Amino acid sequence: MLGTIELERFAVRCIVGIHPFERVQEQDVFLDIAMDLDFAPAAASENVRDTVDYSALADDLSSLVRDRKFQLIETLAEACALRVLCTHPRVDRVRVAVHKPAAVPGAADTLVRVERVR
Repeated sequence: MLGTIELERFAVRCIVGIHPFERVQEQDVFLDIAMDLDFAPAAASENVRDTVDYSALADDLSSLVRDRKFQLIETLAEACALRVLCTHPRVDRVRVAVHKPAAVPGAADTLVRVERVR
């Protein structure tokens, strides 16, 4: 029973960017994470160990983004996708979008998307 777990517009305040002011001033990025996995084990057991604990995942990704102080949101997206696949063996496919709304003045948003399959 294939299903998808999603975190939408998960906000992380962090250092990100290539410009000198971005290396000292935190800004908000927003993560969209979509994970495809088999829901059957969790549906049968009602146990979070049989799925993805999305609260724990949010904490983990927030720490990753804050600690790494990425220069490029492309690298940030790749790192988040890899972290999901490495730490959650039940996930077969992950899609990550990183939104950086302050990147381009006059643009409503700037974002990158990656998709990785196990």
